[in-house]
Amino acid sequence: MSKALIVGAAGFVGSYLARELKNNHGMEVHATKLTHEQLEIPGVAIHDLNILNKDEIVALLYEVRPDYIFHLAAQSSVSVAWKNPGLTIDINVKGSVNLMDAVRELFYKPRVLLIGSGEEYGHIREGETPIKEDNYLRPGNIYAATKVCQNMIASIYTQAYDMQLMMVRAFNHIGPCQAPIFVISDFCKQVAEIEAGKKEPVMYVGNLAAKRDFTDVRDVVRAYALLVQKGTPGETYNVGSGHAHEIREILDLIISFSPREIRVEIDPNKIRPVDVPIIEADITKLNAATGWKPQIPLEQTIQETLDYWRERV
Repeated sequence: MSKALIVGAAGFVGSYLARELKNNHGMEVHATKLTHEQLEIPGVAIHDLNILNKDEIVALLYEVRPDYIFHLAAQSSVSVAWKNPGLTIDINVKGSVNLMDAVRELFYKPRVLLIGSGEEYGHIREGETPIKEDNYLRPGNIYAATKVCQNMIASIYTQAYDMQLMMVRAFNHIGPCQAPIFVISDFCKQVAEIEAGKKEPVMYVGNLAAKRDFTDVRDVVRAYALLVQKGTPGETYNVGSGHAHEIREILDLIISFSPREIRVEIDPNKIRPVDVPIIEADITKLNAATGWKPQIPLEQTIQETLDYWRERV
């Protein structure tokens, strides 16, 4: 039985990925979290790990001896990155290098998937969408810059040390259990609170004109599982739906699922210092490597995310 190690599994994607690997790929799954984090996934071995401590990574790799490693550990909030660049650089760059160095010292070569972001493309120019993997990178925020750095270093390590590193640029992924610092989860939570009478019938929103490529998290982890097995070392793959939706359109859809009359107001605190008008993935390369296509429609994801918040508020 193949063994998989998910580094940084306490976030939104970790438990979805663990279930995908265990249930649909028959793998023995190990997952890491920080000491203070809570994480329980049935049938998955949980380990405490701080990726800023390379010795801890080395010890865990020798204990588990994984065939596949998924590097999810990151400071992934753009808004937090604006507030704390140093922490973001430590986790996203130094942490990744610690992991790569630990893998490099092993006596065998596991296949490693390093998760980056569609934010790496940054300021996308007219005629560049849908965006291909070889497009010029113009990161527009600290988080995106750290992910570009991770990608470049991984590309160098693959060649220099003959390592099996595959890189992903994941576009916005959504679904039940996502923290409300992300736009769709935030909207769904606000609607659920309005329905429960916990807040006035007003939605507070940021930039509604931006267009983003949203994919259900369950489709995303399916892509990750296929890529770690079928991807080519040193290559980068976009993971997205291939279609951008305007935030305003998403908001209208969420409100349409509610029986309440809801007013919309702009909250200046939700406007980012720099925002990119449109982000849309070209997923031809991913499809060619794995046969993957998204399967879960946006309407279904939104309905299930809204229901998730309705149960919780």
